[in-house]
Amino acid sequence: QVQLVESGGGLVQPGGSLRLSCAASGGILSIVAVDWYRQAPGKERELVAFISSGSSTNYADSVKGRFTISMDNAKNTVYLQMNSLKPEDTAVYYCSTYIRSDDGLRNYWGQGTQVTVSS
Repeated sequence: QVQLVESGGGLVQPGGSLRLSCAASGGILSIVAVDWYRQAPGKERELVAFISSGSSTNYADSVKGRFTISMDNAKNTVYLQMNSLKPEDTAVYYCSTYIRSDDGLRNYWGQGTQVTVSS
């Protein structure tokens, strides 16, 4: 049974940094792709960053140059390094992973981690 655990959220001052982790476990053959989404109160969910197993990446315009997504295949973990954080980055962040396991290729979501940027 595949499980995802997100971590790394918290309270940070504007201009600060956080690194989010999305760790997968349980019968994983490979991670095919991962999206990081975020959802702020009263707003629609927003796709923030994407990475494929081939290391292709893409970012929302709002985070380009500030956020970096990366994947550690040995640890089955994807990271979102967030620098120069702004109050508008405040949201719950979710990882959405496409994982190949004994159950085939499926989409799994993390539980979400709160990021609050405030002075």
